[in-house]
Amino acid sequence: MNTTDSGGGAARIAMNLFLDYLSRGHDSWLSVGVKKSKHKRIIEIPNDIYRSKLAQFWLKTACLLSPWEKNIRGVWRLKQFITFFIGQNKRWMEKLRGYEDFDFPGSSHLLEQSPLKPHLLHFHNLHGNYFDLRLLPRLSQQLPVVLTLHDAWLLSGHCAHSFECERWKTGCGKCPDLTIYPAIYRDATSFNWERKRRIYSQSKLYISTPCSWLMDKVTNSILAPSIMNAKVIPNGVDLKVFYPGDKLSIRAKLGIPKESRVLLFAASGIRSNKWKDYNMLKTAIINSTNANKEKSLLIALGESGSTEKIGNVIVQFVPYQHNREVVANYYRAADIYLHATKADTFPNTIIEALACGTPVIATAIGGIPEQVKSIDVVQGKLLDGFANEEEATGILIPKGDVDSMSKAIILLSGNDPLRTRLSENAVLDVKKRFDLRIQAASYLDWYNFIITTYNNRILDFPKNQYEI
Repeated sequence: MNTTDSGGGAARIAMNLFLDYLSRGHDSWLSVGVKKSKHKRIIEIPNDIYRSKLAQFWLKTACLLSPWEKNIRGVWRLKQFITFFIGQNKRWMEKLRGYEDFDFPGSSHLLEQSPLKPHLLHFHNLHGNYFDLRLLPRLSQQLPVVLTLHDAWLLSGHCAHSFECERWKTGCGKCPDLTIYPAIYRDATSFNWERKRRIYSQSKLYISTPCSWLMDKVTNSILAPSIMNAKVIPNGVDLKVFYPGDKLSIRAKLGIPKESRVLLFAASGIRSNKWKDYNMLKTAIINSTNANKEKSLLIALGESGSTEKIGNVIVQFVPYQHNREVVANYYRAADIYLHATKADTFPNTIIEALACGTPVIATAIGGIPEQVKSIDVVQGKLLDGFANEEEATGILIPKGDVDSMSKAIILLSGNDPLRTRLSENAVLDVKKRFDLRIQAASYLDWYNFIITTYNNRILDFPKNQYEI
């Protein structure tokens, strides 16, 4: 289960695993809050049909305004007013108080969606306005529940990434930034954190993360007491889609000048994305091109916009691409993939770039150091004890360090043999560590262990304590 079946990193992981399990002959189903594809085994959780008659009436009324929503200012707010303030007043008031919204009644019918009762439930992102977190105790009493964390929302009073804030360890409250996704109106983070803690205290959960960095946070969080078993399973990419190709022919296909030094950065809404650091990236590229007088093309993949020229740098904006083959071609066309970020977990874009043989320069934050085997950006020497010449796949830089990123770009741009070596290393490393087939097999082996141990133990749950 996931928020949706298309559109983000967690969605791709959930979708890839679901399809891989089907290809192996397993009876796999995917439940989502919002369905975007037409696959028959993907089921949208029908929350609205289980709401009150009054709420359903006003939901239908609000939907009548949809044709004018994009063209008439204020229609979206009017729809929200009709849907919540009139149709679901209690839910509206709780949101205004800063409570996280768990009012999704379709979640109670989750086990009725597939023709057969599942052996196991595997949840991915549980935020995104579609799932009632209060059901975890009840569901985990009926069958094994696996949670794969793609961010830290389950650990906090509201945010998916806490940046430098450590309040998630002790109870939240006095939140420094309520606007971090998922945003809330008022500071009820202490209440939200305590409610989550009570939910987990009555649950028995199997926890996975794509990296050790996030697992370390889990083991120091309110989620820790509920863990029956935990496992780090890195995300994988489909190597039938992401693989090296002929750079020049692909550039011709995409309309990219063959002689340009091409740098790539991929993210949804690059300039406005709160997690990414586009301004730092742009400054570093300008500094590096001024230093070596080289003309560069930066492809900003994930946002529409007019082409910009800043000094020797041309910035070309390319809208978000749903077709993964097209995305793979942009990786293949690039000389270097850049990933500047303020907060991240285990970005798919990095391992997709590496799989296509594109060396990576990235911020050393979150689980990224577990993806990229780095060389030193100042001396051009390999980091002692971390990566040798046969293993290095890119360069890691400190968070927000414009100077280090500039030097890294200069180093890789001006050293074709080094780039070639990193490219070859990257392809081999992804095959060993980040192949989707390896990820899926690891989960299936773990499922077998979980189901066996779950069925062989006596469940010890508090009774009649599931409404939290």
